Amino acid sequence: MAWYNFKTCPLNQPTEDCIDKRFIRTNERIRAREIRVIDDEGQQLGVMQPFEALKKAREKNLDLVEISPTAQPPVCRIMDYGKYLYQQEKKEREAKKHQKTITVKEVKFRINVDDHDYETKKNHVLRFLDEGDKVKATIFFRGREMTRTNLGRQILERLIKDVEDKSIVEFRPRQEGNTLHAILAPKKVEGGAKPKPQQQPPQGGAAKPGSGPQPAPVPVAAVKQA
Repeated sequence: MAWYNFKTCPLNQPTEDCIDKRFIRTNERIRAREIRVIDDEGQQLGVMQPFEALKKAREKNLDLVEISPTAQPPVCRIMDYGKYLYQQEKKEREAKKHQKTITVKEVKFRINVDDHDYETKKNHVLRFLDEGDKVKATIFFRGREMTRTNLGRQILERLIKDVEDKSIVEFRPRQEGNTLHAILAPKKVEGGAKPKPQQQPPQGGAAKPGSGPQPAPVPVAAVKQA
């Protein structure tokens, strides 16, 4: 028995766009006694036996593809199956190009970090957030530093406060063994265009509707008296 894996399609999306190509029956592999056939132009050809539908497909040098095997009777479509697979692979490649891969960048601190090093590492965190990456801020305790974990927590809390305009906190500082870490994610930018600033009316009262700027007065030449 063959197993099928079908995706859920929206009502306004063609059925063949949702077929999992790994589990499609085509041509002579279609085993149903009767099938409902759709031609390559989307027209219903009615219910017939598979060999009759395959004959119609061969007359157009096309394939017979089972697009809905769970229907009663199963639905098949006449199409160029090789072209269909090529178009699907092209769509998948284009979709991958537009996918944004979010990575987690780690920035390590020490409990005895001075202000200069702290500012440098904080700038690294801000740069990673601006690039759309998540940041894992880590403090590693060595030896007797395990008795001063509160200092490490203060550093991470300071960092969270300093970058709160650019980030959201996914995980508050938490300790695992001799490591304390927090995870920050980029803050989502709300969509929508910025409102345009309104023009201020001229001093001395608001301008009347429909009145535009007045032209400069034209100098009048002096007339000599006779």
